Amino acid sequence: MSDEGHRLDPQDWAAYRADFHKLLDQCVDRMQAARDLPWQPVPADLSDRIAMGQGGDVMQRMVTDIMPYATGNTHPRFFGWVHGTGQAISVAAELVAATMNSNLGGRDHGAVEVERTVIEWLCDVAGLPEQAFGILTSGTSQATILALTAARFRAFGDVRKTGIAGLPRMRVYMAEGAHSCIPGALEIMGHGTDAVFKVALTPAGHIDLDCLAAAVDLDHSEGIYPLAVVGTAGSVNTGTFDPFERLADFCETRGIWLHADAAFGFWTLLAEEPWRHLSRGIHRAQSIATDFHKWIGVPYDCGACLISDRDLHRRTFSSRPEYLASQASGLAGGDLWFCDYGVELSRGFKALKVWAAVESLGTQALGASISDNCRQAALMGELAQASDLLDLALPVVSNLCCFSPRHGTAADIAAKLQLSGEAVFSTTTLNGQSCLRAAIVNHRTTSDDIRLAMAAVEREVRNVATAI
Repeated sequence: MSDEGHRLDPQDWAAYRADFHKLLDQCVDRMQAARDLPWQPVPADLSDRIAMGQGGDVMQRMVTDIMPYATGNTHPRFFGWVHGTGQAISVAAELVAATMNSNLGGRDHGAVEVERTVIEWLCDVAGLPEQAFGILTSGTSQATILALTAARFRAFGDVRKTGIAGLPRMRVYMAEGAHSCIPGALEIMGHGTDAVFKVALTPAGHIDLDCLAAAVDLDHSEGIYPLAVVGTAGSVNTGTFDPFERLADFCETRGIWLHADAAFGFWTLLAEEPWRHLSRGIHRAQSIATDFHKWIGVPYDCGACLISDRDLHRRTFSSRPEYLASQASGLAGGDLWFCDYGVELSRGFKALKVWAAVESLGTQALGASISDNCRQAALMGELAQASDLLDLALPVVSNLCCFSPRHGTAADIAAKLQLSGEAVFSTTTLNGQSCLRAAIVNHRTTSDDIRLAMAAVEREVRNVATAI
């Protein structure tokens, strides 16, 4: 050991530079070849190959032993679940962000201004009032916790010291099939999943307002406080949208917080008609949760929580110890510390990859890609409806299409196509029927991809029918 102690930077910067350039080329090669790289099963010996303590050429090991075994969601025929597909420019932004290694908890530095810019842009897209603000999160699950905590603060004040033992029972209302992050948030907040009331759906697949009103009235009569109504912008199961204008009217009349679960459906605000109108009225919500890493393809992970009242948002979470006190000038200055708007003090520079994607591509191109995906889902629905081997489960509303095979099981067919590398569908159950489910959020997907995937599905269904 030298007198200077240990250092962790490369000892040979020239060698590091050469290896890094090679790695960068290999990453760009993979992005460029995304169409030829579907999901592949993880090899049995992977855990041995990546075991810690082997050292060696770590950059090359990342390329050969780790990078090939991704989720497969960058492939244009990956329709399973709602997995974002990444943007090339955001990879470059991640490099810059990692190089800067900024902590977005607070203090006076440029990265904070980038996140401020992103949040203000997002509020503008949503059409929220001037006093709205927000914070970037790991995703909608975290954003939902923040939003419902703000709703509770508005109703009961600060419970950080006294806890929730003295609060009345409360209820959050959501449609049947709404995302599991809502009961998960209430579980974490200490209210339990029993605080959720699942409202029946209309035949059109969105929340039934008459059932909602009856549930709120019943809870009032039993002393249960109606904390919030959750409207869904893009059901994860079927792609349907709740009627936000009517929900907002109801919530204003009853004095209930309206939260929009808009993980992917938020981005129809950038789309063409008729899809843009699906989120009409979302600007009237008191809070919105959405993800950048889904439909507009910012790399994982990045979501956002928007709250219509910035002052309420800050009062809900601001609680700094003395060593984090603001100063009039210097690094401890600045008028915006994001730790005052959430639960994290140490926060990564997520905002740069969002800023880079929006600035380089523009909202028009992002919206055109979203509209393309909706057209592709409609095409898939038409092909399913025209097939003598498939049954369309529900009308296609946005970017999701669900259909059932007339022979065989949806799970078996999905597995065969995943293993063949032809397409990735997930499965769900609708009206008691097991279905193949396609969530199309990939800017690389084309109409030909839809036709190829559906032809592969029909082939497998036909094989089952022939074998019977």
